[in-house]
Amino acid sequence: MPRAIIDGDHVHITGVRDFEYRTKDDFTVRYQEREVSLSSLTSIDFFISYWAPGPVGHTFLSFNFDNALPLCISIETRPEVGEGFDPIASLFKQFELIYVVGDERDIVRVRTNFRHDDVYLYRIRTTPENARRLFLIYLSRINELYNRPEFYHLLSNSCTINIVRYARAVGKPGGFDVRHFLNGLIDSYLYSIGFVDTTLPFRELRRRSLINDAAQAADDAPDFSQRIRAAVPTPQL
Repeated sequence: MPRAIIDGDHVHITGVRDFEYRTKDDFTVRYQEREVSLSSLTSIDFFISYWAPGPVGHTFLSFNFDNALPLCISIETRPEVGEGFDPIASLFKQFELIYVVGDERDIVRVRTNFRHDDVYLYRIRTTPENARRLFLIYLSRINELYNRPEFYHLLSNSCTINIVRYARAVGKPGGFDVRHFLNGLIDSYLYSIGFVDTTLPFRELRRRSLINDAAQAADDAPDFSQRIRAAVPTPQL
């Protein structure tokens, strides 16, 4: 389980995942520690990963720094050995919750290059101040889970529901929308409330936000994070 130690502007994070993959099921387990500063956090990116066509996917965030690699945080179930995810079972306290903190060459690349999910990256329109406030909420939750486990729940304690909840906590618009649950459609929701680039038609923005080709070309290159963002539109504040 990851843990965050906050000392003023300085953040030390343990348990940062950085696996070395050969296939989706064959990899070297590797964890690292990361040092980042809150004042260097500049922006947030939003990912949607689809393991199958349809209105449901997996969402997660990356926090971007001006002097360090992005830090990816993915809210997931923590399955036991031999246990697979079941959405119905998740309603009945079957899976623990984990916030996976990791390098994008792990969390993003395992999906684009090894599981062959369709992965979309959207650059979020927000201020550095709000990005830092959201990051601190994530760090607080990471430490809470380190000390006291919780169960994942598809409708109340899942990836997208928690992202929406934390965004509201930093002052983003509230209100229920069915796309919070049908999260494969969440990018159209982000577009409708102006959180992503709206200078392009949504269909064109979505086309340019698909990063699989760029991720597969970059593979394990040190500049993986820069290369998957090269063609993705950036909204203006």
